This record gives sequence, structure tokens and C-alpha cells, in this order.
Amino acid sequence: MSARRVVVFPSAAELGPTLAHLVASRADKALKDRGRFTVGLSGGSLVSMLSKELPALPDLDCSRWLAGFCDERLVPFDDGESTYGLYKSQLFSKINIPDSGVLAIDPSLTVHECAEDYANKLKKAFPNEDIPVFDVLLLGMGPDGHTCSLFPDHPLLEETQKIVAPINNSPKPPPQRVTMTFPVVNSARCVVFVSTGGSKAAVLKQVLEGGEGPTLPAARVVPSQGELFWLIDEPAAASLTVHVERQSTAAKL
Repeated sequence: MSARRVVVFPSAAELGPTLAHLVASRADKALKDRGRFTVGLSGGSLVSMLSKELPALPDLDCSRWLAGFCDERLVPFDDGESTYGLYKSQLFSKINIPDSGVLAIDPSLTVHECAEDYANKLKKAFPNEDIPVFDVLLLGMGPDGHTCSLFPDHPLLEETQKIVAPINNSPKPPPQRVTMTFPVVNSARCVVFVSTGGSKAAVLKQVLEGGEGPTLPAARVVPSQGELFWLIDEPAAASLTVHVERQSTAAKL
């Protein structure tokens, strides 16, 4: 298990370029080592951040990238809640990732069928691995400490067999989703959390420093053999007492 690195930036705007460089550097290594780069994407503020910063990188070649989704809402792709739909319109149209390089859910299925179908897509994309090993997973964290669609006190936190699971009763709408499970998340070569804003300060302190009560889902992300980064801004870091690194714009990790 690699050491966790908590890296603080003056603002979310200054965090963005470093995130893009981090993704690009891990992509370069993966392409050299294995001939392709696999990345799991999350929604929220990550969509706009990646859509701004990745296309701005010089000579970015995404032709051998494979992008999946850490979780997805079971809605049509043209719905504003569709993470795939947002990335398709804001990022994929700006980079040269092939259509075959994007693994999307089938929103026409029931939530249970959708999860099974998406799991099968991952198994085909990672044919020699019982549990898919992504080069990079990009995660966010909700104000309740959830990540992916793994929510506090939910039975899915204990899922060990499925690599993708359905959720019918998400505490955050829309209620029907599919999500990667902890076995997949903790098998990744590199996991990067992005968490910004003062509204995250209290839960971030609990996730990174512990406290009373059950361990929050985001705190259960501990890659067994991979890197773990928390990229946060000063408002989000306001309550922390653990050791952090402070970086300027476009620092390279």
C-alpha cells in the first residue's frame, strides 16, 4: 500500500492543471508499460475541470485510452444527470478518444440488468483480470462522505463479489444507479480524489483524520498496491491537522 498524499492548492482553479498533468503522466506510463491507458471517471465538478484542462495539454493523444465510469445514474444520455452525457458533450468531443474507447451503461435496461451488463463490458475490456485494474480512478466525495454511489450505512459497502452493483435507493437523486464496488476501486494503480470548497471541510477532516462513528465510504478507499492522492483546495483543507503538501499551479505529481 502506497502512502496517501494530501496536496493542497490555493484554489480549485489552480488545482485543475495539476490534475490534468497527473492524468497525462500516468497515461504516458501506462502506454509505455501496457500499450493502453484505462481511466475511471466520476461526475460532479470533475467534468468541467477535466473538460477545461485535459484539452489544453499539448500533444495529448487519447487514441489508446479506455474510459469507464466509477458510477452512473440510470437516466437517458440526454438527461442532465447523465455523467456519460456530460462527458460526451464537454470532453469527448474535444479529444481524440475513439467511441470504442468509452464504456457506457445501457440506460434502457432495468437497474439490475444494467449493472450486470456493465460488469460484463468491464470483464471483456479486462479479459485477464478477475477484478479490473484501472490505471487511474478519478473520484469525488459528497458532503456525507460518499464516493462513487457508495453511501454511508448502505449494504453495498460490504459487497465483495460483484465488480459493479445496482443501487435502487440512492439517498441522493436520482435513486437508480450502478456503481463500481470497493474491490475494483481498491485494485486501481492510482486513485485521485478531488475535493474543493469550504462545505467539504468538516467531512474531509473526518475522512482523513478519523473520528467517532462508522468509517465513511471515502475513507475506505485504500488502494492495496496503488497510489492515493487527495487534491484539495485551501477552503476544503481549513480544518485539517494531518500533514499536507502545498503546491502552486501546474505542480507535477
